Amino acid sequence: MATSFLVHASIKRFSITGYFLFLVAFFQNIKGNSSASSYLIGLGSYDITGPAADVNMMGYANMEQIASGVHFRLRARTFIVAEPQGNRVAFVNLDACMASQIVTNKVLERLKARYGNLYTEENVAISGIHTHAGPGGYLQYVVYIVTSLGFVRQSFDALVDGIEKSIIQAHENLRPGSIFVNRGELLDAGVNRSPSAYLNNPEAEQKKYEYNVDKEMTLLKFVDDEWGPVGSFNWFATHGTSMSRTNSLISGDNKGAAARFMEDWFEKNASLIGSGSARFNDSGIDRILRRVSCLVSNHKTRIKKTLASSFHSSRQRPIMRSLGVTRRVRSALRKDDRPQFVSAFCQTNCGDVSPNILGSFCIDSGLPCDFNHSTCNGKNELCYGRGPGYPDEFESTRIIGERQFKRAAELFDKASEQLKGKIRYKHAYVDFSNIEITVPKPGGGTQVVKTCPAAMGFAFAAGTTDGPGAFDFNQGDDKGNPFWRLVRDLLKTPTQEQIDCQHPKPILLDTGEMKEPYDWAPSILPLQTLQIGQLLILTVPAEFTTMAGRRLRDAIKMVLASRADEFDSNVHVVIAGLSNTYSQYVTTFEEYQVQRYEGASTLYGPHTLSAYIQEFKKLIEALITDRTIERGPLPPDLLDKQISLLPPIILDATPPGVNFGDIKADIPLNSTFRRGDLVRVTFWSACPRNDLMTEGTFALVEFLQDQKAWVPAYDDDDFCLKFIWSRPAKLSPWSYSTIEWRVPTSVVSGVYRIRHFGAAKSLLGAIQHFTDHQVPLWWHSVAEGVLLL
Repeated sequence: MATSFLVHASIKRFSITGYFLFLVAFFQNIKGNSSASSYLIGLGSYDITGPAADVNMMGYANMEQIASGVHFRLRARTFIVAEPQGNRVAFVNLDACMASQIVTNKVLERLKARYGNLYTEENVAISGIHTHAGPGGYLQYVVYIVTSLGFVRQSFDALVDGIEKSIIQAHENLRPGSIFVNRGELLDAGVNRSPSAYLNNPEAEQKKYEYNVDKEMTLLKFVDDEWGPVGSFNWFATHGTSMSRTNSLISGDNKGAAARFMEDWFEKNASLIGSGSARFNDSGIDRILRRVSCLVSNHKTRIKKTLASSFHSSRQRPIMRSLGVTRRVRSALRKDDRPQFVSAFCQTNCGDVSPNILGSFCIDSGLPCDFNHSTCNGKNELCYGRGPGYPDEFESTRIIGERQFKRAAELFDKASEQLKGKIRYKHAYVDFSNIEITVPKPGGGTQVVKTCPAAMGFAFAAGTTDGPGAFDFNQGDDKGNPFWRLVRDLLKTPTQEQIDCQHPKPILLDTGEMKEPYDWAPSILPLQTLQIGQLLILTVPAEFTTMAGRRLRDAIKMVLASRADEFDSNVHVVIAGLSNTYSQYVTTFEEYQVQRYEGASTLYGPHTLSAYIQEFKKLIEALITDRTIERGPLPPDLLDKQISLLPPIILDATPPGVNFGDIKADIPLNSTFRRGDLVRVTFWSACPRNDLMTEGTFALVEFLQDQKAWVPAYDDDDFCLKFIWSRPAKLSPWSYSTIEWRVPTSVVSGVYRIRHFGAAKSLLGAIQHFTDHQVPLWWHSVAEGVLLL
């Protein structure tokens, strides 16, 4: 570990009157939802960041997108709702691209070992937010782990451990409480990236809706009988692609950012209620608008001592684990026994919804891309969507995240409809490779059609305007070309039956019939519904397009209408996308005919959506009649068959005379900075895969409080702080860590220092943390500068 310093000066004073009025309003919000509770509620959250180096990121299938640092950390967030003497459901939201069958399997195994049959595949749902900036290698099917060089054990373990711990937290936090639901529109956080496909839907159907994407956010507010609000979960459709295919920093993208913003907002505001004058002191630390910075002044001595002890690692135990300093500081803001506020921004039918709301343009000419094929002079790789912060993807992530957060906060404040009624759930495994469905026949009558074994079309390789593909693939290609058919046939030649079944999709990869070295794509999928009073959550293992999601929700509402005694017109039906496993996209039959990216990625043929609607109707009918439903065929567990080609870390080293954690490029002496300026320092470092710093941090900005004690102000879970890791050459044992701090507009005047934590691997395999050979950290040599605002 090493340290770098800077000094920070004046800030505008708060209005005491405005501050007092805000406290009154916030206090009323906390107490305003009190009502008789019929549920037990519990929430939990845990770090799932995973390896921040060398691992390919999941989402864009770009071999060159390799993790090399942290934008902000990833988390698993869980809510559990239980009847005091009856059923319960658990919903886990992951800051990950999607759920994984083997991750789900392993989590359920651990829950069974701990709780018996309390939590099972039937009542536990695991859903991903679809960030494209998280480590890959944790899915079990070949096609999803090719770019990550196979299975990545660290990615897998980080997810399984974090999900399990978040569920344990939620279980242990179960207390009497109430749940409120609210809905509202958010107009400026998503656009349709495949409008030509959407326009192929029946005109009469399109006229039923004002927009070509869903604009509605549905939010749950969890209120503890004693403590008041303790969390919120919401569902809103927009892709996790504000961060581009060239980004290499781990990030929760816009939804992860929104969750961080809302948790910080609530914890900061809640800390101002009933915490007493001990929270405030003359140093100005109370004005820091970041929760980890607000420390009780009488904790000063304790924090100083724990900084000394906690950052000196032993050879047996890595530093910065769950009891590390950042964990303690984040907990210090609230009362010791107050539940942690957990806010999750969940994914729904986002299949054709992009956060790059300015539209798609050609990077060579600046002109709009071709409407039907998203190309520029016939080339898809030149067509990119632009986010609202263009050309800064971090700013686009902040803006889209902030818009979701602000709308969620409004819905949270006004939530008044209480969920009341039964907690129920149904789950079934369904083989989607050969489902018979009765559908309307053109010209009248009905016909029986089938789904197909999984296959991906040529337009899949074209990518989207969020992340275009390569070579000469185009969206909207329903023909294919001879060269790529020849390449395809080297892997697997589809049968004529499969070609006919998937028509008009030209098959590029016949993944459902590719079995070497093990299954390339899923065929058996988990379908599940969770009921909490008048709310039904449909967990789907795919990305539904806007219209596909609308049709599924409408079909379920029609089934529920048959039980008017239990469900009225105000029933809330939400789709939780990318849940429990992953099977790519689901379009409508009409969108499938156009064969843009989403249609080419609809694995089971043109009738996939009809199969989902049919099977979910069965689930819902079983749910509302309390009938048992067959479990169905189990999906394979391929954990033992996984192949990993990711090279291990052999050795970390530094040049002669240099120690790990030494400063390589410091802040210039007597520097002057302003709000919004970028502060940068580089340290000699080691590979972050040696210690993931779970529930800890690689980077820390500390504030000198009362000229006596250093207190943490910002860490690598903050949007303003980036941890960037690099090597001078691909196979070099040397590496650097650069920490960039964009000085927030809310920053408090005072002295700050930047610190870095890490772990190095010796040639014999021993892991040593950077503090093993150093003096107490706060006495490290410094470089100072005055910051004028």
